[in-house]
Amino acid sequence: MSENNGHQAAMSSKDGPSNDWLKLPQAERDAAYNNGAAVANSKAHSAERNAASAEFRARRPAKLDLAYGASERLKWDLYPAADPAAPCLAFIHGGYWQMNSREGFACLAEGPLAQGWSVAMPSHTLAPDASLTQIVAEIRAAFDWLAAHGVEHGVAGPIVAAGWSAGGHLTAMVLDHPAVAAGLAISGVYEVGPIRDTYLNEKLALTDAEIETLSPMRLPVVQKPLMVSYGAAELPALVANSEEFHALRAAAGATGALVPITGADHFTVLDELRSPDGILTRRLGELIPTHRP
Repeated sequence: MSENNGHQAAMSSKDGPSNDWLKLPQAERDAAYNNGAAVANSKAHSAERNAASAEFRARRPAKLDLAYGASERLKWDLYPAADPAAPCLAFIHGGYWQMNSREGFACLAEGPLAQGWSVAMPSHTLAPDASLTQIVAEIRAAFDWLAAHGVEHGVAGPIVAAGWSAGGHLTAMVLDHPAVAAGLAISGVYEVGPIRDTYLNEKLALTDAEIETLSPMRLPVVQKPLMVSYGAAELPALVANSEEFHALRAAAGATGALVPITGADHFTVLDELRSPDGILTRRLGELIPTHRP
């Protein structure tokens, strides 16, 4: 294993990885980021979300599969609000940059739509077919497209980037995009160095340069509102990532609440965005305070 200091990034949760990260057995490092193994019913929860999303997409087929690039996965699904000027939550799916797609998260639009928001969901190429550098570039290109063409499809309001897990990381990486007004990062990874020492790196093949330039914890703080949320019952490494990233931003004067969801794990935390009465759904207005549903 490399001695790159990214691998020894401080993750100060007393139960999680520490500065002795590299001394841990491989199995412990893998377990520190294995959300599927940590949540006993994760497969059932994902299957239910996928089924509900398929049904939701079938009910709203008008603005699906809009290409923002030449590759098959470079597409948007748009769910415009009745008011074209309403804010748009642009939600980036998770899956450690190597699993899932926008189609499996469509049902999450139910909550923001109930608040009068538009919702947009992109996909990106998955590792190993794309490096993390390429994935970040694709997401930035996706927001270029949304800024240029959203109005043609009834999405003309301020854009709030959002994402879960790897999508939380990508949200942080795109927060500085000129079209993005604010962000909502859920259960994200904001220091990618330790990822290289886990099973996840088989497909990602992270480089030293990517760890330095694609870890939000190492980059200049973006002075736009960013709400950082996580499930209080998540893996300690992810809890620590969220808490430390929020603290870093707060120390630099950046705005945005830290929102732990009591009792939620890495999968059930999304219920708070999917539900019209969910904690995250109800707090979206904090990011665009001039909007009233």
